[in-house]
Amino acid sequence: MNRIEHVVLMASYNQWMNRKLYKAAGTLSDAELLMDRKAFFGSILGTLNHLVLGDTVWLKRFALHPAGYAALAALNAVATPVDLTQLAFANVRELATRRAWLDQFILDWAHTVQAPDLDQRLHYRNMRGVAADKNFFSLLVHFFNHQTHHRGQATTLLSQAGLDVGTTDLLALID
Repeated sequence: MNRIEHVVLMASYNQWMNRKLYKAAGTLSDAELLMDRKAFFGSILGTLNHLVLGDTVWLKRFALHPAGYAALAALNAVATPVDLTQLAFANVRELATRRAWLDQFILDWAHTVQAPDLDQRLHYRNMRGVAADKNFFSLLVHFFNHQTHHRGQATTLLSQAGLDVGTTDLLALID
């Protein structure tokens, strides 16, 4: 598997896992989703919001890539989050709509990334406004790893609420 195939696999895994998480989360009441469970972002809804906000920030940064990804142009209409802990979506139904759109967006964009793009540097500013300059492929690895990390937390929170999201291993998508 080459690096481009890996990026597309991770985008597919992201979409597959989020569908499973949101299906489970959708069976809980708003109160259960907002309950402080002492996680990094408090609640299940807080954790899922963080993922959407974090993905949005990174995708807007990826839009700065010298390749000028036309597939990321639609992000111009989306506000850049200023706080990754905010509840930008007050309920799981609104959040699920954004998540589904974002996941398809990520997958569609992943199919446009070209191998030479991966070795370029990406210049961006972090959440504190500090300039950064990093290898693009390494940033993509971080992007997908961040998703997996917090989805693992969400899976645990859902499990503590009595729900089983089923298989979560990337292995399920590998030929």
